[in-house]
Amino acid sequence: MQNRKIVVIGGVAAGPKAASRARRIDQNADITIIEREEILSYSGCGLPYWISGVVKEKKELTSTAAGTQRDPIYFAKVKNIRALNRTEAVEIDRNRRSVLCRRLETGEILNFPYDNLIIATGSIPVDIKIPGSDLKNVTHLKNLQEAANIREALASCSKVAIIGGGFIGCEMAEAICECAKQATIVEMMPHLLPGLLDEDMALLLEKSMREQGVVIHTNTKVVRLDGNEEGQVQKIVTHNGIEIDTEFVLLAVGVRPVVDLAKKAGIAIGNSGGIKVDSHMQTSDPEIYAAGDCVEHFMPLLGEHTLSAMGSIANKEGRVAGTNAAGGDIAFRGIVGTNVLKVFGTNVGRTGLTNAGAIARGMKTVTAVVASSDRAHYYPGSSSVILKAVVEAGSRRLVGLQGIGTGEVAKRIDVGATAITGQMTIDEVADLDLSYAPPYSPAMDPLITLANMARNKLDGLLDGISVTEVKKRIDSGDDLILLDVRDPAEFESMRLPGSDLIPLSDLRGRISELPKNREIVIICRAGLRAYEAARILKGEGYNNVKVMEGGVLAWPYPLEMG
Repeated sequence: MQNRKIVVIGGVAAGPKAASRARRIDQNADITIIEREEILSYSGCGLPYWISGVVKEKKELTSTAAGTQRDPIYFAKVKNIRALNRTEAVEIDRNRRSVLCRRLETGEILNFPYDNLIIATGSIPVDIKIPGSDLKNVTHLKNLQEAANIREALASCSKVAIIGGGFIGCEMAEAICECAKQATIVEMMPHLLPGLLDEDMALLLEKSMREQGVVIHTNTKVVRLDGNEEGQVQKIVTHNGIEIDTEFVLLAVGVRPVVDLAKKAGIAIGNSGGIKVDSHMQTSDPEIYAAGDCVEHFMPLLGEHTLSAMGSIANKEGRVAGTNAAGGDIAFRGIVGTNVLKVFGTNVGRTGLTNAGAIARGMKTVTAVVASSDRAHYYPGSSSVILKAVVEAGSRRLVGLQGIGTGEVAKRIDVGATAITGQMTIDEVADLDLSYAPPYSPAMDPLITLANMARNKLDGLLDGISVTEVKKRIDSGDDLILLDVRDPAEFESMRLPGSDLIPLSDLRGRISELPKNREIVIICRAGLRAYEAARILKGEGYNNVKVMEGGVLAWPYPLEMG
């Protein structure tokens, strides 16, 4: 029997994973990887850290954990896989089941027949068409060569502007500051990480980034780039008349799936713009599979497909595609939308839906925000985390979780992703038997505290109000009593403008000072004392009482100091 022929188009993440898995399933298969770029199987997610110098050597991004370079020789000797770099797949002939390729250095035309084909063509940056985008020192970050160009340019630049406040934009702002350069972000949406964070959480990220010296312009659209006589960019001009001096511009407004080759071959493209695949990563052609950034991913939470350019997803899908292309039979359940990133000393994460995203899809939601220590407060190194839960009101299912802080955020996000995948209610999340020891968590993990707060809101025991809503109410001149129940020293150190102090320990004795005919918003450091105070007031007949969720720790706006 003739050996199975498997051809993989794409050699960065999903492609090499698929090829390697296929080899493990079928030791006799004839496997070929076709990759247009020179470097195979590198970590694109690590590029900002190499630019900043956190990752010292470029080879660390292209090697195995054991230090072996993943080049064509490695694939040939270790995996018995033919890996052709600098080779472009030009056409897929589905009738003849072959891929027409061209060697970029020699122009040589090659033809590779296949029994099964795997498309892993990835994604490329969205190319915004604005005047001046072709000036010198205006670029994207999509591969190692462009990363090297950015490193070289930064050596002679002092001011760098980033158009786009998504993942790449935020991570690159840190990288630029690590290189002792001035970083400016211009984002056309109302806040950074649009679609990934709600406003209240995103504003906390913006606050921490501004404290590190990053200049941020949101709600700002770039209309053109101006250059000097040498054709090098020197200014960004925005729709509202802001002019930003710069010597380098990074375009980071998102990525799009590379589907041209598949589309030309008549393979179905989904509504999201990615290649349409089933749970086996099989395309509309039974002999062709696809995986990674070029495909649309199924999101069971919504019953719909979406795009997500993540190396983690690409590797999981590549494994499924490689297994099935080699004769196996496994499926991929889909994604819930989980992302984490580090920006300076702040950890940011989300999984599932934002509240805005849930409401846009017609869900009735209840949200909860808590601020907490990531470990026992007395344990050295304890840091703060702020978590936000999005709960579907009727079913009480957890449908989204966001986190931000200097403490351990990722592990809470991962538990949230597991809970959303398992369609757990917030009551079930509250009962999870999570690990506990003072070096790792408080006795009540922040996620458990968050779940209990959401339960209290659902059960009518707590009426909360977000920090953004409090700010809007203050700015509009609403007749609010801002009651701070912290200790006097805390209040004197920092406080919300216009707030009044009655320490929690004094509240029962001074309750008569508070009128019952006005709305009272109770404030403390993190929210627990405010909840205690709200229950006291409720017990005394105060019916218009709200707790500012997350407390002062979650307040992203200026505070009165001293």
